[in-house]
Amino acid sequence: MKKILLALALLASMQVMNAQIKSDADIQKAIEKAEATANDAKKGAKPAAWLKLGQAYLNAYNNPTANITSGIDKATFALMAGEKPVTTEMVEIEGQSFEKQVLSHANVYFNQNGQLALTEVTKPSYPGDALAKAADAYVTAYQKGAKAKDVDAQLQTIVSNYYNDAFNAYTFGDLAKASELFGKAAEVSMTEPSSKIDTNAVYNTAFTAVGAKQYDRAREYYNKCLELGYTSDGSVYAALSDCALAAQDTLAAKNYLAEGLKQYPDNSAILTNLINLYLNINEDPAKIVELLDEAKKQMPDNASLYYVEGNIYRDLKNYDAAIAAYRKASEIDPNYEWGYFGEGIIWMNKAVDINEEANALPYNEYKKFDELQKQVYDCFKEAIPALEKCYEMTQNADLKELTADNLKRVYFNLRNQGAEYKEAYEKYNAILGGE
Repeated sequence: MKKILLALALLASMQVMNAQIKSDADIQKAIEKAEATANDAKKGAKPAAWLKLGQAYLNAYNNPTANITSGIDKATFALMAGEKPVTTEMVEIEGQSFEKQVLSHANVYFNQNGQLALTEVTKPSYPGDALAKAADAYVTAYQKGAKAKDVDAQLQTIVSNYYNDAFNAYTFGDLAKASELFGKAAEVSMTEPSSKIDTNAVYNTAFTAVGAKQYDRAREYYNKCLELGYTSDGSVYAALSDCALAAQDTLAAKNYLAEGLKQYPDNSAILTNLINLYLNINEDPAKIVELLDEAKKQMPDNASLYYVEGNIYRDLKNYDAAIAAYRKASEIDPNYEWGYFGEGIIWMNKAVDINEEANALPYNEYKKFDELQKQVYDCFKEAIPALEKCYEMTQNADLKELTADNLKRVYFNLRNQGAEYKEAYEKYNAILGGE
């Protein structure tokens, strides 16, 4: 299944409904009655009429799944459903197998564990957007004097329903519909007297719009994220640059990334997009380092800024400048393990590049080959102090394992250069569970 950056699994809230499904005719009659009351000059002046109308629309929305409870097994569902499936077949959704049962108003999907995992309404009891109608009715009730907390609770329910429907659309691969529904969830959450703006819905509206290639819509909602102070740790700026580039707006893309880099200098997506952008427009990618200057002025003691600079030079294969930046990070903060790690990796990269150069030589240039091989060994030896320092000091379990793996590779390449290197290789091989 595809993965949305924000935890969409949270959307799959359990639908626990014990009421039996009503006829569509009865649902329509209830709505017509509630509408007549709300539109009555005298009765409609009271908030209660509009609260009842809102509930009538919600009842219509819920009716097709009124006898469906997510998470139950097939045997229990058969007892609760009140109807037998018209057809049953096996289908695949995003690489997972489901048993699909077709009912009168909905299709239900059971996972490989026999649990009801997905519900797809195929015949709504109300022909229009019942949730939108319900939201309008509740807002009118509030305007006519209903308590904010009562209306807010209903609006949050509507947001949740839109959100769940959007998640289902996403799961079934309809990204355009998912974006539409996420957008509706976002808009209702921003409607007074809603007490909570759903920034996740705003973000996911943009995210799914990108998947549907609706870049203008995505850009609109990503900008709304920024207006609301939601940046997803800087990733919104990278996403906005992608949308701008899709519209061939290079200047806007550069501006989004420059602003993002100021606030989130260690965001890898921003850095990657910046480097690729500068390469594509034939500008010097090294100018990206200049964009870090403002952040350095504001945070002169921030070692991570120099680590980021080192990464930029690393990607540009300017190894000497990268090493200088990593060493500056270690100088500013001797306890910053990433500076040591970055330097060690650079020496390893240099060794690999030189080795490739040596292997590309003609057979008769054996002297040059021997010279380059010596440089390879020297680079591996230079990597050792920085990597050993990182391994010794880091408390990050993942980084410790990664550093041990790189040390193992270094010592493996040096194992014939001395007994101490062979012993060190065996040490890290054992640490990593090798044979």
